[in-house]
Amino acid sequence: MRAFLIKTCLRILAFFPLRWNYRLATRLGKWAARHLNWRITSVTQANIAQCFPELSPIEQQQQVEQSIIETCKTFVEFGALWLWKSEKTLSLVKQVSNEDCLKQALAQGKGVILLTPHFGAWEMAGLYASVHYPMTALYRPPKLTGLNQFILDARQRAGGRYVATDKTGIKALYQTLKQQQVIGILPDQVPTKGNGVFAPFFNHPADTMVLVARFASKTQAPVIFTFAERLDDGFHIHFFPADPNINSNDVAISAQVLNQGVEQCIRQQPTQYQWSYKRFKHVPDGQKTIYD
Repeated sequence: MRAFLIKTCLRILAFFPLRWNYRLATRLGKWAARHLNWRITSVTQANIAQCFPELSPIEQQQQVEQSIIETCKTFVEFGALWLWKSEKTLSLVKQVSNEDCLKQALAQGKGVILLTPHFGAWEMAGLYASVHYPMTALYRPPKLTGLNQFILDARQRAGGRYVATDKTGIKALYQTLKQQQVIGILPDQVPTKGNGVFAPFFNHPADTMVLVARFASKTQAPVIFTFAERLDDGFHIHFFPADPNINSNDVAISAQVLNQGVEQCIRQQPTQYQWSYKRFKHVPDGQKTIYD
């Protein structure tokens, strides 16, 4: 039933221009941040206090409110990103910066590891890449199984291929790189406890995936970050190369460089990051979590 309601809501949102939906999200986000005791609000507050201690309490609260607004925008834009025809969706891209770095990386003949953090409209970044480049990306099925095929169809309608986060999926990514194509990974998901390494993220230890480090060190494929900055009526797609040390055989070094790249994305527009995600839910032994 929940999956049906979500799909119905997204279909309704898809009838309206993106700008109208953003206005709705702004009003809803402001009201929610000030009047609702949401779990995502408390998590956002904890994350922003942890990562931006230099801000005053008033400035931090302003960041929290704007972040909740951006979280609401993330939901309302799914109607356009998932249900519009791909040509119409791509018309929302108003600017693309530094795409040549991706083209130059592909020219090396080793494939490319494309990293898209949970920043801005990460679905837009994935769609843009899958339209312009042969790409296979990892996909974690949603908890609501009724949404699984719906989301897969939406993401793959422009030509990209999505594979599950299992051994078969990992094998498919290695094969994609051997074919000198692009693989896509969301680099800031918290790994299963015990399967990552702690690396600095905004000067605090964060459990960080080693999957990117293993791909990068084994294949020596160049690593590129991309994100879709949210504008008032569309998106600005950014690309930039990762520090070459991300290809290090030392997973600790690679993980640190990975987090530095994610930070570089976030600092473009800090409130557009998904601060409602418990990025610090795992802590080193002897430390306490920042979440209640």
